[in-house]
Amino acid sequence: MIEGIFVEGLIYGILALGVFLTFRVLDFPDLSVDGTFPLGAAVMAISLTSGMNIGLALLLSFAAGFAAGGVTAVIHNKLGVPSLLAGILTMTMLWSVNIRVLGDRANLPLMRTETILTKIRDVFSPLVGDTAAVLIFFILTVLVIKLLLDLFFHTDLGLTMGAMGNNEQMVISQGVNPELVKIIGVGLSNGMVAVSGAFAAQYQGFADVNLGQGIVVSGLAMVMLGEFLFQSNRIGMLTLRVILGAILYKAIMFFGRYYGYYINLTPNDLKLITGVLIILCLVITRYRSKSLSFRRPRK
Repeated sequence: MIEGIFVEGLIYGILALGVFLTFRVLDFPDLSVDGTFPLGAAVMAISLTSGMNIGLALLLSFAAGFAAGGVTAVIHNKLGVPSLLAGILTMTMLWSVNIRVLGDRANLPLMRTETILTKIRDVFSPLVGDTAAVLIFFILTVLVIKLLLDLFFHTDLGLTMGAMGNNEQMVISQGVNPELVKIIGVGLSNGMVAVSGAFAAQYQGFADVNLGQGIVVSGLAMVMLGEFLFQSNRIGMLTLRVILGAILYKAIMFFGRYYGYYINLTPNDLKLITGVLIILCLVITRYRSKSLSFRRPRK
């Protein structure tokens, strides 16, 4: 049970890192995540069932997500469409794209297909068991992704991306093309979301076009829950709390799913719980900011 919460939390932690990049770093509310998550799952599923190498299939999933994010940024940049509407347009178009990727099917099972998780279980299960082997794999995978993202934010491009989220005009005054930064940032975000979808498909044993329904709201809840764990301005701590927030979110959903019947909750109420969590986070954040401003000594 506990291992399952951590595994799902780590898988969706990759998604949360992508949502963190657009919503918190770029200040670009991107709803195309609802389409790129199942896109990554669909590309991974059709690649594996076609006999493609697992590493190449994972890279292809990232590339597909990156391209989809790039489309959102181009619609926003070149057509002057607001970021929210651009994301909705991409998300809507991706539903049809995902159907096409899956071979005009809404669902593709992977139960009899060799995946990276089946290989991990075959090699390490005799040593630590099935669940522990998968958990260790995802701990190492998410740690590598986190470290790579931390390193990226210490590069000139990463620093520019963070600065543009705070003050776009300052970045423009430095001679940087903000459109290119947005394309890279939104593309990288959706690439990570697609990788998360690819792992989710292998873990659940199927890819479905409806996997991403409401996933951006869940990702935002993970980011906001992580922000309540501890305060920090260091990028390494910021990405860490996003991952911890994803694990906490999955734990809340688990207990709501399995023990919610005590208060007459059903699995159909999980979306309601997610929405209530975000509202509570917003209210607490607003109250906290007002409290800090009230306590700040006046000059």
